Amino acid sequence: MPRTPHHERHFTATATVRDVVIGMADGLTVPFALAAGLAGTIDSTAVIVTAGLAEIAAGAIAMGLGGYQAARTDAEHYEAELQRERRETEEVPRVEVEEVASVFRRYGLNDIELRPIIAAITADRRRWVDFMMRFELGLDRPDPARARQSALTIAAAYVAGGLVPLVPYFVIPRVGIALAVSVGLTLVALFAFGSVKSRFTGVEPVRGGLQTLVTGALAAGAAFALARLFGG
Repeated sequence: MPRTPHHERHFTATATVRDVVIGMADGLTVPFALAAGLAGTIDSTAVIVTAGLAEIAAGAIAMGLGGYQAARTDAEHYEAELQRERRETEEVPRVEVEEVASVFRRYGLNDIELRPIIAAITADRRRWVDFMMRFELGLDRPDPARARQSALTIAAAYVAGGLVPLVPYFVIPRVGIALAVSVGLTLVALFAFGSVKSRFTGVEPVRGGLQTLVTGALAAGAAFALARLFGG
């Protein structure tokens, strides 16, 4: 009887995908809430557009810088740990050998089975240090261009998401109508974004879409209600 082919499907979200998710999620939500809040007190689409564009610019810069600093911190942390592991393999090699052995013992290998493995790993100091970084500390060498790419990706995603709720205010002069269209357009975008994002997180698409939609709707609703409450 022929065996049924086994196909494994695994997906690990890349750093770029994570950056797009971070930027787009905030980009869709924050300007949407701001525009909805302003629409509750201001009868001028021009003012809402100006404020929205200012927020998008400020938010994109802040989010981009945040991504840059986070990536730089990861790179600095990796370098510090790398130097520490290099020193330890030179200064306390027996301790480091035992740490290599402890990694394999977790998989059930005994001392006899470990000897040739440890000998092979520790024969080359570079390979030894790389093993410790990956399997003891769980750290992979970061891409040198990661910080710049992260900043640009997050900022661009924030701008792209932020423009969605503002588009109606560009083309519709009446605030009430523009707000209604903006709400509809943004909720559709939030649901679509949440559904697509769920492909990378393993969440069921409809559930992921609804979760993102509800988050954005609550943020915009709170901003609109507060603007009405305190704006008179």
